[in-house]
Amino acid sequence: MASSILTKSVCNAMRRIAPPILAGSWDNTGLILESPVKSASAAANRVLLTIDITPAVCDEAISSGVSMIVSYHPPIFRGLKALTLATPLQGTLLRCAAAGISIYSPHSALDSVYGGINDWLAECIGADADRVSILNRDDDTRKLELGGDGRRVTFDPPISMEALEGRIKNGLTLSQIQVGYSPVRPDRLVSSVAICAGSGGSMFAGMRDSADVWFTGEMEHHDILAAVASGTHVILCGHTNTERGYLPLLASKLRAELEAARAKGFKSESGLGAVEVIISQADAHPLQFV
Repeated sequence: MASSILTKSVCNAMRRIAPPILAGSWDNTGLILESPVKSASAAANRVLLTIDITPAVCDEAISSGVSMIVSYHPPIFRGLKALTLATPLQGTLLRCAAAGISIYSPHSALDSVYGGINDWLAECIGADADRVSILNRDDDTRKLELGGDGRRVTFDPPISMEALEGRIKNGLTLSQIQVGYSPVRPDRLVSSVAICAGSGGSMFAGMRDSADVWFTGEMEHHDILAAVASGTHVILCGHTNTERGYLPLLASKLRAELEAARAKGFKSESGLGAVEVIISQADAHPLQFV
């Protein structure tokens, strides 16, 4: 059974946007679910972008008549011994397959690629392009040409923590963030910021160069304690809050790649019509301040 033209086209486009070689060895990226069913929707060439596939997002995808979901987080991360309706996650996968919806996940490859999520976070804090570098460089030259793990931003002259916090709130459109101030650094001046979308504890632990601030979505409690005790301020914004704001940029990139493929007449995508790329309205951070 051959893949649909839309599935092939979106997979090819996403591989160009976020090359799989950049994905972490621990990750599960690529085509996660391929439905053998053809969507009955008249708007079959419709793609939905989301951070997670929750039951609400699944409902939205089916009601919107999409044939493909690009889910930043992979809905299958580890091996499954069964696919049943017993759990919501597996239920959403079965419902998508039955509705003719396939799923692609770029995850850590989209974090690492130049122009990806970590570079977007660097832009959110007002970093000049020439002051942004890879946080953990890989010795593989093929990867270095495409991107790398995390980002390190430097400021000269330094900026205050208050200024950095304001930039983050504005860039991520958040009214509140969590901050751990290190008592070792009472002046709270920032010359360097280490950035990791999502959960940054393990990446920061492997850094070659220290940073005044660690900026990420979430970290484990004892990692936070260790960081502030050693002289590093910590800024946490909520895991998916450091990722969701990138979806409009991803939508633009995906539209451009699909249109370019149509214009160039790629053989594997011959016959692809116009594709509508939409951003999920049901996708949201699971926690709220109350």
